[in-house]
Amino acid sequence: MKYLVTGAAGFIGFHVTKRLCEQGHDVVGIDNLNDYYDVNLKLARLAELDKFTDNNAENINGNFRFIKLDLTEREGISALFTNEKFDRVIHLAAQAGVRYSIENPMAYADSNLIGHLAILEGCRNNNIKHLIYASSSSVYGLNNKTPFSTSDSVDHPVSLYAATKKSNELMAHSYSHLYDVPTTGLRFFTVYGSWGRPDMAPYIFTKKILDGDTIDINNNGDMWRDFTHVDDIVEGIVRIADVVPKRDSKWKVESGSAASSSAPYSIYNIGHGSPINLMGFVKAIEDELGIEATKNFREMQAGDVYQTYAEVNDLFDAAGYKSQVTVEKGVAEFVKWYREFYKK
Repeated sequence: MKYLVTGAAGFIGFHVTKRLCEQGHDVVGIDNLNDYYDVNLKLARLAELDKFTDNNAENINGNFRFIKLDLTEREGISALFTNEKFDRVIHLAAQAGVRYSIENPMAYADSNLIGHLAILEGCRNNNIKHLIYASSSSVYGLNNKTPFSTSDSVDHPVSLYAATKKSNELMAHSYSHLYDVPTTGLRFFTVYGSWGRPDMAPYIFTKKILDGDTIDINNNGDMWRDFTHVDDIVEGIVRIADVVPKRDSKWKVESGSAASSSAPYSIYNIGHGSPINLMGFVKAIEDELGIEATKNFREMQAGDVYQTYAEVNDLFDAAGYKSQVTVEKGVAEFVKWYREFYKK
Protein backbone atom coordinates (compact mmCIF):
# COMPACT_ATOMS: atom_id res chain seq x y z
CA MET A 1 0.00 0.00 0.00
CA LYS A 2 0.93 3.63 -0.18
CA TYR A 3 1.23 5.38 3.18
CA LEU A 4 1.65 8.95 4.32
CA VAL A 5 3.55 9.16 7.60
CA THR A 6 3.56 12.60 9.18
CA GLY A 7 6.42 13.36 11.56
CA ALA A 8 8.63 10.87 9.68
CA ALA A 9 11.81 12.46 11.06
CA GLY A 10 10.44 12.17 14.58
CA PHE A 11 11.04 9.39 17.10
CA ILE A 12 8.00 7.16 16.50
CA GLY A 13 7.52 8.29 12.91
CA PHE A 14 11.03 7.17 12.00
CA HIS A 15 10.50 3.70 13.44
CA VAL A 16 7.06 3.31 11.82
CA THR A 17 8.41 4.39 8.43
CA LYS A 18 11.28 1.92 8.70
CA ARG A 19 8.92 -0.96 9.53
CA LEU A 20 6.49 -0.12 6.70
CA CYS A 21 9.32 0.01 4.16
CA GLU A 22 10.68 -3.30 5.43
CA GLN A 23 7.21 -4.75 4.82
CA GLY A 24 7.34 -3.58 1.20
CA HIS A 25 5.02 -0.58 1.35
CA ASP A 26 5.63 2.77 -0.34
CA VAL A 27 5.90 5.61 2.17
CA VAL A 28 5.91 9.35 1.74
CA GLY A 29 7.14 11.01 4.91
CA ILE A 30 6.67 14.65 5.84
CA ASP A 31 8.18 16.68 8.66
CA ASN A 32 8.83 20.39 9.23
CA LEU A 33 12.18 19.66 10.95
CA ASN A 34 11.53 22.31 13.60
CA ASP A 35 14.08 23.05 16.30
CA TYR A 36 12.02 21.97 19.34
CA TYR A 37 14.95 19.61 19.85
CA ASP A 38 18.22 18.92 18.03
CA VAL A 39 17.57 19.00 14.27
CA ASN A 40 20.73 16.95 13.71
CA LEU A 41 19.05 13.99 15.39
CA LYS A 42 16.10 14.30 13.01
CA LEU A 43 18.45 14.50 10.03
CA ALA A 44 20.31 11.43 11.27
CA ARG A 45 17.04 9.51 11.38
CA LEU A 46 16.30 10.54 7.80
CA ALA A 47 19.79 9.44 6.79
CA GLU A 48 18.97 5.99 8.19
CA LEU A 49 15.85 5.90 6.01
CA ASP A 50 17.87 6.75 2.91
CA LYS A 51 18.46 3.05 2.30
CA PHE A 52 14.79 2.76 1.35
CA THR A 53 14.90 5.50 -1.31
CA ASP A 54 14.98 5.04 -5.09
CA ASN A 55 18.52 6.38 -5.29
CA ASN A 56 19.83 3.45 -3.25
CA ALA A 57 20.55 0.64 -5.70
CA GLU A 58 20.57 -1.93 -2.89
CA ASN A 59 16.99 -1.18 -1.87
CA ILE A 60 14.87 -4.32 -2.13
CA ASN A 61 12.10 -3.18 0.19
CA GLY A 62 9.41 -0.53 -0.03
CA ASN A 63 10.23 2.93 -1.24
CA PHE A 64 10.56 6.04 0.91
CA ARG A 65 10.40 9.68 -0.14
CA PHE A 66 10.77 12.63 2.20
CA ILE A 67 9.11 16.02 1.75
CA LYS A 68 9.81 18.89 4.11
CA LEU A 69 6.37 20.29 4.84
CA ASP A 70 4.61 21.91 7.77
CA LEU A 71 1.11 20.74 8.70
CA THR A 72 -0.10 24.34 8.81
CA GLU A 73 0.72 24.86 5.12
CA ARG A 74 -2.84 24.19 4.01
CA GLU A 75 -2.27 24.45 0.28
CA GLY A 76 0.82 22.27 0.47
CA ILE A 77 -0.97 19.58 2.49
CA SER A 78 -3.94 19.69 0.13
CA ALA A 79 -1.72 19.34 -2.93
CA LEU A 80 0.20 16.49 -1.28
CA PHE A 81 -2.97 14.44 -0.82
CA THR A 82 -4.26 15.24 -4.31
CA ASN A 83 -1.01 14.36 -6.04
CA GLU A 84 0.04 11.28 -4.08
CA LYS A 85 -3.27 9.39 -3.70
CA PHE A 86 -2.46 7.60 -0.44
CA ASP A 87 -4.22 4.47 0.74
CA ARG A 88 -3.60 5.07 4.44
CA VAL A 89 -2.34 7.88 6.65
CA ILE A 90 -0.40 7.48 9.90
CA HIS A 91 -0.47 10.91 11.50
CA LEU A 92 2.24 11.19 14.16
CA ALA A 93 3.41 14.78 13.69
CA ALA A 94 2.59 17.05 16.63
CA GLN A 95 4.10 19.55 18.98
CA ALA A 96 5.08 17.26 21.82
CA GLY A 97 5.90 17.84 25.47
CA VAL A 98 3.76 18.57 28.52
CA ARG A 99 5.89 21.27 30.13
CA TYR A 100 6.64 23.04 26.84
CA SER A 101 2.89 23.50 26.35
CA ILE A 102 2.84 25.64 29.49
CA GLU A 103 5.55 27.91 28.10
CA ASN A 104 4.56 27.99 24.41
CA PRO A 105 0.82 27.32 24.08
CA MET A 106 0.41 28.77 20.59
CA ALA A 107 2.78 26.17 19.11
CA TYR A 108 0.29 23.49 20.19
CA ALA A 109 -2.69 25.28 18.64
CA ASP A 110 -0.85 25.55 15.33
CA SER A 111 0.51 22.02 15.06
CA ASN A 112 -1.90 19.89 17.06
CA LEU A 113 -5.19 21.57 16.17
CA ILE A 114 -4.80 23.35 12.83
CA GLY A 115 -2.38 20.70 11.60
CA HIS A 116 -4.69 17.87 12.63
CA LEU A 117 -7.57 19.55 10.83
CA ALA A 118 -5.49 19.83 7.65
CA ILE A 119 -4.87 16.07 7.76
CA LEU A 120 -8.56 15.35 8.34
CA GLU A 121 -9.45 17.55 5.36
CA GLY A 122 -6.92 15.72 3.21
CA CYS A 123 -8.44 12.40 4.21
CA ARG A 124 -12.00 13.60 3.59
CA ASN A 125 -11.28 14.91 0.11
CA ASN A 126 -9.17 11.98 -1.10
CA ASN A 127 -10.94 8.79 -0.07
CA ILE A 128 -8.33 7.69 2.47
CA LYS A 129 -9.07 4.13 3.52
CA HIS A 130 -7.84 4.54 7.12
CA LEU A 131 -6.41 7.36 9.24
CA ILE A 132 -4.40 6.25 12.26
CA TYR A 133 -3.33 9.14 14.51
CA ALA A 134 -1.42 9.69 17.73
CA SER A 135 -3.34 10.52 20.86
CA SER A 136 -1.77 10.29 24.32
CA SER A 137 -2.16 8.77 27.77
CA SER A 138 -2.07 12.37 29.02
CA VAL A 139 -5.77 12.70 28.12
CA TYR A 140 -6.59 10.74 31.29
CA GLY A 141 -5.52 13.78 33.33
CA LEU A 142 -6.87 13.69 36.88
CA ASN A 143 -8.16 10.12 36.54
CA ASN A 144 -7.02 8.06 39.55
CA LYS A 145 -8.70 4.80 38.56
CA THR A 146 -6.21 2.24 37.27
CA PRO A 147 -5.57 0.72 34.88
CA PHE A 148 -6.65 3.51 32.51
CA SER A 149 -9.43 2.26 30.26
CA THR A 150 -10.79 3.83 27.11
CA SER A 151 -14.19 3.70 28.85
CA ASP A 152 -12.91 6.16 31.50
CA SER A 153 -13.69 9.88 31.51
CA VAL A 154 -11.05 12.03 29.79
CA ASP A 155 -12.72 15.38 30.39
CA HIS A 156 -10.20 16.77 32.90
CA PRO A 157 -6.77 17.23 31.24
CA VAL A 158 -4.05 18.88 33.31
CA SER A 159 -1.99 20.32 30.44
CA LEU A 160 -2.72 22.07 27.17
CA TYR A 161 -0.89 19.28 25.36
CA ALA A 162 -3.38 16.78 26.78
CA ALA A 163 -6.27 19.05 25.85
CA THR A 164 -5.12 19.21 22.23
CA LYS A 165 -4.86 15.42 22.07
CA LYS A 166 -8.40 15.03 23.41
CA SER A 167 -9.47 17.63 20.85
CA ASN A 168 -7.85 15.51 18.12
CA GLU A 169 -10.08 12.60 19.11
CA LEU A 170 -13.20 14.77 19.00
CA MET A 171 -12.25 16.25 15.64
CA ALA A 172 -11.60 12.80 14.22
CA HIS A 173 -15.00 11.59 15.40
CA SER A 174 -16.78 14.45 13.69
CA TYR A 175 -15.09 13.61 10.37
CA SER A 176 -15.82 9.92 10.80
CA HIS A 177 -19.48 10.75 11.46
CA LEU A 178 -19.96 13.38 8.76
CA TYR A 179 -17.77 12.05 5.95
CA ASP A 180 -17.26 8.32 6.62
CA VAL A 181 -13.51 8.77 7.18
CA PRO A 182 -12.35 5.66 9.10
CA THR A 183 -10.21 6.92 12.00
CA THR A 184 -8.31 5.19 14.78
CA GLY A 185 -6.73 7.10 17.65
CA LEU A 186 -3.93 5.50 19.68
CA ARG A 187 -3.24 6.73 23.19
CA PHE A 188 0.51 6.22 23.59
CA PHE A 189 1.95 5.44 27.02
CA THR A 190 5.48 6.76 27.79
CA VAL A 191 7.33 5.58 24.70
CA TYR A 192 11.11 5.07 24.86
CA GLY A 193 13.84 3.36 22.87
CA SER A 194 16.62 3.99 20.35
CA TRP A 195 16.49 7.31 18.46
CA GLY A 196 14.34 8.69 21.30
CA ARG A 197 13.60 12.35 21.96
CA PRO A 198 16.11 14.39 24.02
CA ASP A 199 13.31 15.97 26.08
CA MET A 200 12.15 12.62 27.50
CA ALA A 201 13.22 11.08 30.80
CA PRO A 202 15.20 8.04 29.51
CA TYR A 203 17.35 10.27 27.30
CA ILE A 204 17.79 12.96 29.96
CA PHE A 205 18.70 10.46 32.67
CA THR A 206 21.18 8.58 30.47
CA LYS A 207 22.88 11.74 29.26
CA LYS A 208 23.21 13.29 32.71
CA ILE A 209 24.43 10.11 34.37
CA LEU A 210 27.14 9.67 31.73
CA ASP A 211 28.08 13.36 32.02
CA GLY A 212 28.26 13.20 35.81
CA ASP A 213 25.36 15.64 36.22
CA THR A 214 22.56 15.49 38.77
CA ILE A 215 19.22 14.09 37.65
CA ASP A 216 15.93 15.52 38.92
CA ILE A 217 13.49 13.02 40.44
CA ASN A 218 9.95 14.41 40.47
CA ASN A 219 7.50 13.81 43.32
CA ASN A 220 10.46 12.49 45.32
CA GLY A 221 10.45 9.34 43.21
CA ASP A 222 6.86 8.37 44.01
CA MET A 223 5.67 8.18 40.39
CA TRP A 224 4.66 5.30 38.17
CA ARG A 225 4.87 5.13 34.39
CA ASP A 226 3.77 2.52 31.88
CA PHE A 227 7.08 2.65 30.00
CA THR A 228 6.53 1.16 26.52
CA HIS A 229 9.35 0.32 24.13
CA VAL A 230 9.04 1.79 20.66
CA ASP A 231 9.23 -1.67 19.04
CA ASP A 232 5.97 -2.57 20.78
CA ILE A 233 4.41 0.72 19.74
CA VAL A 234 5.34 0.13 16.09
CA GLU A 235 3.97 -3.40 16.21
CA GLY A 236 0.67 -2.08 17.52
CA ILE A 237 0.46 0.64 14.87
CA VAL A 238 1.10 -1.64 11.89
CA ARG A 239 -1.33 -4.24 13.25
CA ILE A 240 -4.17 -1.78 13.87
CA ALA A 241 -3.68 -0.22 10.43
CA ASP A 242 -5.26 -3.40 9.03
CA VAL A 243 -8.27 -3.13 11.37
CA VAL A 244 -10.39 -0.50 9.64
CA PRO A 245 -13.32 0.76 11.74
CA LYS A 246 -16.79 0.36 10.29
CA ARG A 247 -20.13 1.96 10.99
CA ASP A 248 -22.23 0.27 13.66
CA SER A 249 -25.90 1.18 13.45
CA LYS A 250 -26.58 -0.63 16.75
CA TRP A 251 -24.18 1.54 18.76
CA LYS A 252 -25.86 4.03 21.11
CA VAL A 253 -24.37 6.90 23.10
CA GLU A 254 -26.28 5.80 26.19
CA SER A 255 -24.92 2.26 26.24
CA GLY A 256 -21.96 2.13 23.86
CA SER A 257 -18.26 2.38 24.64
CA ALA A 258 -16.67 5.83 24.47
CA ALA A 259 -13.91 4.23 22.39
CA SER A 260 -16.25 3.30 19.55
CA SER A 261 -19.18 4.85 17.72
CA SER A 262 -21.92 4.41 15.18
CA ALA A 263 -19.37 6.14 12.93
CA PRO A 264 -16.23 4.36 11.62
CA TYR A 265 -14.20 5.48 14.64
CA SER A 266 -12.06 3.73 17.26
CA ILE A 267 -9.81 4.63 20.18
CA TYR A 268 -7.26 2.29 21.77
CA ASN A 269 -4.66 2.43 24.53
CA ILE A 270 -1.24 1.26 23.39
CA GLY A 271 1.15 0.63 26.26
CA HIS A 272 3.14 -2.00 28.10
CA GLY A 273 0.27 -2.73 30.44
CA SER A 274 2.49 -2.91 33.53
CA PRO A 275 3.68 0.33 35.16
CA ILE A 276 7.06 0.62 36.84
CA ASN A 277 8.10 2.96 39.62
CA LEU A 278 10.26 5.85 38.43
CA MET A 279 13.07 4.81 40.77
CA GLY A 280 12.97 1.30 39.32
CA PHE A 281 13.42 2.71 35.82
CA VAL A 282 16.32 4.87 36.96
CA LYS A 283 17.87 1.80 38.59
CA ALA A 284 17.62 -0.10 35.29
CA ILE A 285 19.54 2.72 33.56
CA GLU A 286 22.14 2.84 36.36
CA ASP A 287 22.64 -0.93 36.15
CA GLU A 288 23.07 -0.82 32.38
CA LEU A 289 25.55 2.07 32.57
CA GLY A 290 27.34 0.73 35.63
CA ILE A 291 27.09 4.19 37.22
CA GLU A 292 25.02 5.36 40.18
CA ALA A 293 23.24 8.65 39.50
CA THR A 294 23.46 11.74 41.68
CA LYS A 295 19.82 12.57 42.40
CA ASN A 296 17.88 15.70 43.26
CA PHE A 297 14.50 14.81 44.72
CA ARG A 298 11.83 17.46 44.15
CA GLU A 299 8.08 18.05 44.22
CA MET A 300 5.59 17.14 41.49
CA GLN A 301 5.92 19.47 38.50
CA ALA A 302 3.08 21.36 36.82
CA GLY A 303 1.23 19.23 34.27
CA ASP A 304 2.61 15.94 35.61
CA VAL A 305 0.42 13.04 36.72
CA TYR A 306 1.14 10.52 39.45
CA GLN A 307 0.63 7.35 37.45
CA THR A 308 -0.03 6.02 33.96
CA TYR A 309 -1.21 2.46 33.45
CA ALA A 310 -2.68 1.16 30.19
CA GLU A 311 -5.48 -1.36 29.96
CA VAL A 312 -4.78 -2.90 26.53
CA ASN A 313 -7.25 -5.78 26.23
CA ASP A 314 -9.23 -4.00 23.51
CA LEU A 315 -6.15 -3.67 21.33
CA PHE A 316 -5.31 -7.32 21.88
CA ASP A 317 -8.84 -8.35 20.93
CA ALA A 318 -8.80 -6.17 17.81
CA ALA A 319 -5.27 -6.75 16.52
CA GLY A 320 -3.56 -9.37 18.68
CA TYR A 321 -1.32 -6.69 20.24
CA LYS A 322 0.68 -7.72 23.28
CA SER A 323 3.76 -5.97 24.59
CA GLN A 324 6.90 -8.10 24.18
CA VAL A 325 9.82 -5.90 25.32
CA THR A 326 10.69 -5.96 29.02
CA VAL A 327 11.97 -2.81 30.71
CA GLU A 328 15.38 -4.43 31.22
CA LYS A 329 15.67 -5.36 27.54
CA GLY A 330 14.31 -2.00 26.41
CA VAL A 331 16.67 0.03 28.57
CA ALA A 332 19.62 -2.05 27.38
CA GLU A 333 18.62 -1.39 23.76
CA PHE A 334 18.30 2.34 24.34
CA VAL A 335 21.56 2.70 26.28
CA LYS A 336 23.44 0.72 23.61
CA TRP A 337 22.10 3.02 20.89
CA TYR A 338 22.83 6.17 22.92
CA ARG A 339 26.45 5.22 23.62
CA GLU A 340 27.09 4.24 20.02
CA PHE A 341 25.36 7.28 18.51
CA TYR A 342 27.06 9.80 20.82
CA LYS A 343 30.28 7.77 21.16
CA LYS A 344 30.17 7.74 24.97
